[in-house]
Amino acid sequence: MLNPPNQSIRRGKPTSAYIHIPFCRRRCYYCDFPISVVGHRAIGSNSGAIAEYVAVLCQEIKIAPILNKSLQTVFFGGGTPSLLSVAQLEKILDTLDGKIGIAEGAEISMEMDPGTFSIEQLQGYRKAGINRISLGVQAFQDELLSACGRSHDLNDIFAAVELIRQVGVPDLSLDLISGLPHQTMEDWQASLAAVLEIAPTHISCYDLVVESVTAFGRKYHPGENPLPADETTAQMYRLAREILTSAGYEHYEVSNYALPGHQCRHNRVYWENRPYYGFGMGAASYLEGCRFTRPRRKDEYYKWVEAFVQAGGVCEGEKISENDLLLETLMLGLRLADGLSLAGLRVEFGEKILAEIWQILQPYYCQGWVEFLGREGKVLGGVWGDNFLMDGRFRLSDPEGFLFSNRILADLFSRLEEG
Repeated sequence: MLNPPNQSIRRGKPTSAYIHIPFCRRRCYYCDFPISVVGHRAIGSNSGAIAEYVAVLCQEIKIAPILNKSLQTVFFGGGTPSLLSVAQLEKILDTLDGKIGIAEGAEISMEMDPGTFSIEQLQGYRKAGINRISLGVQAFQDELLSACGRSHDLNDIFAAVELIRQVGVPDLSLDLISGLPHQTMEDWQASLAAVLEIAPTHISCYDLVVESVTAFGRKYHPGENPLPADETTAQMYRLAREILTSAGYEHYEVSNYALPGHQCRHNRVYWENRPYYGFGMGAASYLEGCRFTRPRRKDEYYKWVEAFVQAGGVCEGEKISENDLLLETLMLGLRLADGLSLAGLRVEFGEKILAEIWQILQPYYCQGWVEFLGREGKVLGGVWGDNFLMDGRFRLSDPEGFLFSNRILADLFSRLEEG
């Protein structure tokens, strides 16, 4: 059993599960994810390390306390989940289905890297239930891929897309990174054009974040050459928005674009601050107002699972306070083009909080970085004042509000925490 939560922050039953597969051929120079490097020859069918991990992962799933018997989304992230054999993927999905249940029509996503899978693997994955693939492309220039420490090249990208098309996976998402060392506006525009030529159903455009613990963090400093200047990366963001929305993609989240009807259902669970299961090394669960995070190192994760089994599935979680829940809801919800419901915030946190939020956001509203929408979804103009407290939604404007979201959120956080 889970420890009793604070009833005021209970947020419904989880219908999503994240599965972390930590294995990679090598560590990319920008990566600070919890991964385990296995080299270029190891794959699920010949790696004892991968087989052992799958066994421990399934053990964790089997003992976990279950709050709801139907998963609407499952997401295999990493790492490189496409290093799993078909049999290993089937074992994990069968364990999930037996323990929790996977609903008919569930979105089952899998992150993959070009050059790490065959047509036979894809056919097996598809038969097992994978219906959405997120392909880690990152760039369409071999020199940039090499500079990032990626294990694939341009030819691998097009070969991977061709295999995915042959198998007929319904949803294909491509990942790109802007702000890479030595990356120019011409490079970025060429990558966007290449993505549109492929025409996936979903596109993720992430701005490089240089973490101190990564190879990039030890080599580069933000704002200094060869990293593009802040104004250049801002222009890259604006260009992506212009090109992709003109091609029919909805800019539905700060970094994500989708054709109508193809938003990532699993990731919306995070952005809407809804509960979810997490399984595997470094994974986090958010259940009954508590967060449970597994160790980021494999040996420590194995010991954690052993202790978890011995304790009969009892796990101490970090309870989320009302204030932290409010801040997380604002931080995540304002990433979405839909923004946040005023009525929903009023019910959950009270009208006084809405008045405080309005006071903080008013200068940004005047700058055009914050927008308010009426019940019919139309942007409302003019001077607001107390009308802020009416029904409707508020959101960050696109692209300028999104570009300055860190500044807006920092102001919200500091002033709400003071209050």
